Amino acid sequence: MFKFTKREVMDLLISFLVISFGFCILYSNRNFSVITLLLPIIMLGVGLGFIFHELGHKLTAMHYGYWAEYKLWVYGLVIAIVSSFFGFIFAAPGAVYIYGYDMTDKENGIISIAGPIVNIVLTLIFLAILYSLGTSIYFDQTANLIALICIIGSKINSFLALFNLLPIPTLDGSKVLKWSIPIWLVIIIIAALLVYLTNFVLL
Repeated sequence: MFKFTKREVMDLLISFLVISFGFCILYSNRNFSVITLLLPIIMLGVGLGFIFHELGHKLTAMHYGYWAEYKLWVYGLVIAIVSSFFGFIFAAPGAVYIYGYDMTDKENGIISIAGPIVNIVLTLIFLAILYSLGTSIYFDQTANLIALICIIGSKINSFLALFNLLPIPTLDGSKVLKWSIPIWLVIIIIAALLVYLTNFVLL
């Protein structure tokens, strides 16, 4: 059964707020006076990206019959804030901890890849909405705001997908790689292409 503990909800909320603030610092380009304006926009991108990423892990793990619970990582939150002042962000605020026995590499790989796939899907949704707006973004303030949300949302979600797919121990990529090298290659290439598209094409 899909359940949240009170501590898990609190950890998700704290992580969400801290990561949102970190991305605000990053996208403010040191113009901290715009942080209050950026925060609601960043929250939409990070909220969907971060929360749904973790839910992807949790739902998939529980589908296989394991208990799964998100727990924040205090040092990860601190590193995220500090790194954001240096023009990049180390986004590792916490992780979904999975409890169970005899987990196969395939199950672990599928559970791990669920989060980045959520971010890839969200990136594509943001891009589809953005392109559906057409030229209205130049004449309509609401459309312009939606376009800004979509641009930032697609940038953040593509970044989260690529970052988490890196083959570094504890990150999702290392577990996916252990399960299937071809699948890992396909997904990380897609994530890298989306990062290129959202950061160098959608300037």
